[in-house]
This record gives sequence, C-alpha cells and structure tokens, in this order.
Amino acid sequence: MLEWILDPYNLFFWILVSSIIVVIIGLIFRPFLTHVKFAYPNALFEAMGNPYITDKELSSIVESKNLDTFKETINSIKDYNVAGEDTYSLQKSLDDTFIETVEMMRNNSSKKLNDFFDAYLERVDIYLVKNQLKKKIEGKVIEEGILDEAVLPSTKELLQKVMDVEKGELSTILKDYGFEQELMDALSDEPVDFLTVDTAIDKHVINRFQQVKVPYKCEQATNNFIKIMIDIRNIKNLLRAKQLGYDVESCKKLSIGEGREIASWKFNEMTEVDSVSQVISSLEGTSYYDVLKDSIEQYNKEDSVQILETALDGLFLKRVRDISMQSYISIGPTIRFLVSKEFELKNLKIIAKGVDENLPSDIIKNFLVTEAA
Repeated sequence: MLEWILDPYNLFFWILVSSIIVVIIGLIFRPFLTHVKFAYPNALFEAMGNPYITDKELSSIVESKNLDTFKETINSIKDYNVAGEDTYSLQKSLDDTFIETVEMMRNNSSKKLNDFFDAYLERVDIYLVKNQLKKKIEGKVIEEGILDEAVLPSTKELLQKVMDVEKGELSTILKDYGFEQELMDALSDEPVDFLTVDTAIDKHVINRFQQVKVPYKCEQATNNFIKIMIDIRNIKNLLRAKQLGYDVESCKKLSIGEGREIASWKFNEMTEVDSVSQVISSLEGTSYYDVLKDSIEQYNKEDSVQILETALDGLFLKRVRDISMQSYISIGPTIRFLVSKEFELKNLKIIAKGVDENLPSDIIKNFLVTEAA
C-alpha cells in the first residue's frame, strides 16, 4: 500500500505532494498575510497621531481664556471640527468625534476586527449603564437625554428598558442582554453595594473582550491588553474599597480576574492590608508601584483616590505604547491609536468643563491623563 502511495508514476502521489506543498506555503505565508492586512491602517494611524496626550500640547489648551478660544485652538490642529457654545454641546461634539474615529478605523481595518471595535465601544458605553442602574436603584429620575450619549444602539435600547421597568425587573432585563448572574446577585442585596455592582459590570466587560476573535498572530497583543486592563481595574477597586473602609472579605469580592502582574493570590494578599498607602506598598515589585508611590504625597494632601487613578491611567497609556511597539506589524498600533484617542478626548472634555467654570489651570491639569514617563 505504501509503495503504491509513494509511486511517482501514480496520480495520487502527485496529489499528495501538491497538498503538502500547499499546506507548507499556507503555514509560511499566513503570518505575512496578517501583516499585509495591517500595513495600510497602521501607517494611517501612525501618520494621524494623537496630539493631545502630552503635557506640552495640553498645557497650551488649558490656558484657554474661554470656550471660544478652546474651540478655536483644537479645531486649528489636525482634523477636529468641534462645535457648540456651551460645555455640554462641546463635550457631546467631542463624543461624536470619537464615534467617527472608531468608524473610520473600522472602515480602514480588516473586517475581522469588527467585533473588537464593538467590544471597545461597549466598554466606553458601560459607564452610562452603571450610572443609570444606580439612579434606578436609588429611585431617581433618569432623563431621556441620556439615550443620546450612548454610542451603540444596543446600549440605547438597554437604557430605555432600564428607564421603563420597575426596580424589581432589572435583573430580567440585564440577563437578556448577556450580563452574568453575579450582577443579578449584587442587585438583590439590601442595601445594594454599588462598588460590588461596578465590579460585576467590569467583569462583564472583560468577559466580552475575552470572547472576541482577532486575526491570526494578534492574540498575544490583545491578551496583554486585556490583562493590563484587569490589573489596573483591580488596583482601582481595591484603592477605593480601602478608602471607604471595606473589610477584607468584601475587598476579595472586588477582583475582576487574574491580570498580567497581579495573580489571584496576590490580590487576596493585598486585601488584608488596612489602608490605601499599604495597598501601594504591597505592590512593590510590580510595574504599578513606582507610579503610585510618586503620587502618594499628593494623595495624602487631597485625600482623593482620583489622584492615584489618574496616575494608573497614565501608566495604562504607557503599557499600551509598549504593546504597540512589540506588535507594530499587527494589531499593536491599532490598539494604541484607539486607546490614545479615547483619553485624548476625555482630556479635552475635562479642559472644556474647567475653562467654562474658570478653574485655575493647575487644578485642571491634576485631572488630565498623560502617558507616564
């Protein structure tokens, strides 16, 4: 039988050889084909850049005398066309810019990234879901205008249903939209612990990202991105919990998974300390320690974990830059451009609000996120 298969005068022999050659060529060229798919979009995103995530550019905008000056400054650079006469309309225009940016990226990228872009937009929308759930639980009125702030049609639909149902029906609605049982359990507690609700929703976001299928040779970069998000969210949750005086068992419930540098056992160990400063000390040996240590003095002055969260966001930008450099011929630059644009627009929204309220530039700068050194 084997002699018959390997007989060069047999047609089956040449079919077998041809099949093997095709498979080998496919294995050799598959990574190359992935790189080809990213060549144009990555070049485009690199050329466009993100001008408003460094201290130099942001400092000049912070000094804007009024909203008209602010608007003229940012519209004079790159492709901004922000409109509006008040803070709300300007911020809404900036939100619209982000949506347009994502759609531009989607149109210039492989269709295999569509699910990744959708997951990212869900992540951006999730703060609306959190806020409106809290309002519903507290019996506050949810304004109709909130629907216009949602990016995805599915988020608008969910928010509308949250507005229309009674508090006791929330779990059914959320389950229909794919949220996990953990969120339902958190909503059934009396009183409802909003930090636990936030954690359950954050887990949903991470689960959504982990389910996303990305092109070949993009898995490692995407996984690193997700793991860093998990680390930073876990640290933020624990900092806020210690600020609010949560006990150890309550803190342990705030983990959204195992990250890149903070394993589950490490997170549990960190929950056993008593204060915010001790949480920071327990991070020694990780890349998160130095940036938080450098911010502890300002935290002690203002007694606000927002200072520490802003520092972590700056480190997040730096880690995303590292991912971009490590995966520069695949999905890396795409992730960096997307994340940088999101923070760029957040910074501009903060500045617009600060300028309109005549806040000193130093105070505004404290809330801006720039890439860590």
